[in-house]
Amino acid sequence: MRIGLIGLGRIGAFHAATLSTLDRVSTLLVADVVPGQAEAMAARFGAVPVDTAADLIAANPDAVVIASSTPTHLGLLTAAVQVGVPAFCEKPVAEDPVAGQNLLALVEDLGVPVQIGFQRRFDPAFKAAKAEFDAGTLGWLTTVRSTTMDQLPPPAAYVATSGGIFRDCAVHDIDTLRWVTGQDVVEVHAVGSNRGDAFFGEVGDVDTASILLTLDEGTIGVVSNTRYNGEGYDVRLELHGSKGSISAGLDDGLPLRSASPDVQFPAGPRHRYFMDRFAEAFRQELATFLEVAAGNLPSPCTIADGLEDSWIAEACTRSCREHRPVNLSEIR
Repeated sequence: MRIGLIGLGRIGAFHAATLSTLDRVSTLLVADVVPGQAEAMAARFGAVPVDTAADLIAANPDAVVIASSTPTHLGLLTAAVQVGVPAFCEKPVAEDPVAGQNLLALVEDLGVPVQIGFQRRFDPAFKAAKAEFDAGTLGWLTTVRSTTMDQLPPPAAYVATSGGIFRDCAVHDIDTLRWVTGQDVVEVHAVGSNRGDAFFGEVGDVDTASILLTLDEGTIGVVSNTRYNGEGYDVRLELHGSKGSISAGLDDGLPLRSASPDVQFPAGPRHRYFMDRFAEAFRQELATFLEVAAGNLPSPCTIADGLEDSWIAEACTRSCREHRPVNLSEIR
């Protein structure tokens, strides 16, 4: 398959490395707005550099992977779908979920496959936890806990355009809760604080946040996020049910020490970064997309999924700013 990759920054370069190793990829076309970046990446991975994103889509690849900046997602997805090119796009679908509604209608009308990037759906441990719940061995869920704690904060320039911790970071936990439980979020109550770098507060963001979510079958969701977790990169999922409980991320790389002197777990080394922690998940995610693009599988994470996650993140942002619970009906 001839695969196009748009955006060659941190995650784009990572995807280029992954795509270059997948058997289905015969030719990799790459484009980036930074002069010389496409040529450098092409030399590194044996890809074909293309001048612009528009030129890449016009080359009619079998599928395109969009890893460019958030403001470009909606336009590039629309351009690909309009000419019938299956597209994978990193979250979010659009800066504003309202704007994404027209794209949703277009995708449904034209039937072009689109997959939104939420790699935790492809992590072996997360998949195993969901399988346990789906099999009924956990009973009905009382509480679902999802955690994302970065060891170090992203650069100030990134924070200024990310949309905030709920749209950028917590949205992964939100998607996980929806995907694992199969339930819709009805109401959220989010809080946040700033004890780190001043640039978070300067753009109206927080560096640490927690969310209580009420799901439509009565399950309670608990989300914990921070940009400062000195022990390492901590991403976990806990499912607590009437018959049993299970966790994903409770492995030897868990960046959490036990206070019990006779407990040696976890053995280490600690997880430090999301690209290391989820390397296999990213690989499986892109391999699955190629099957989606080939017409062999339905999209495992649709435009509708991505937009629903964004609506919930919007509700969390409002809840934190206004210091009150927010029902999802308020913001749609």
